[in-house]
Amino acid sequence: MQLLLLLLLLLLLLLLLLLLLLLLLLLLLLLLLLLLLLLLLMQLLLLLLLLLLLLLLLLLLLLLLLLLLLLLLLLLLILLLLLLLLLLLLLLLLLLLLLLLLLLLLLLQLLLLLLLLLLLLLLLLLLLLLLLLLLLLLLLLLLMLLLLMLIILLLLILLIPLTLSY
Repeated sequence: MQLLLLLLLLLLLLLLLLLLLLLLLLLLLLLLLLLLLLLLLMQLLLLLLLLLLLLLLLLLLLLLLLLLLLLLLLLLLILLLLLLLLLLLLLLLLLLLLLLLLLLLLLLQLLLLLLLLLLLLLLLLLLLLLLLLLLLLLLLLLLMLLLLMLIILLLLILLIPLTLSY
């Protein structure tokens, strides 16, 4: 009987040990499952991080493209401004050329006026010279007349005594 009790006790102990072992195995399996779940979560987190990084990279690429487009637009604006400035300079040069042409025309007109004035002055001088020559001729004629009159007078003076002497 005691032997039977001992055997039963041993069996109970063995069963308890087996139960403990099973519990330990179950705990180990649970731990492994938790670890696997953690690994899966880590992988999911890594995937999420990778996706976030890809999204950030895409956003940075988009920003870079936008900046490049803005730079191109600024370059186009600068080119347009340069073209406008060149056009304004060309217009200014054309206006200056027109102004120079007008000034040249005015100068030519002034020169023509000066030539006309000079011609008028020369004409006046010629008229004055002609008048002076006419005056001189008149004076000469007067002098000649006076001389003739003097000669006639002298002849008369000379002839009177001769006629008186006859």
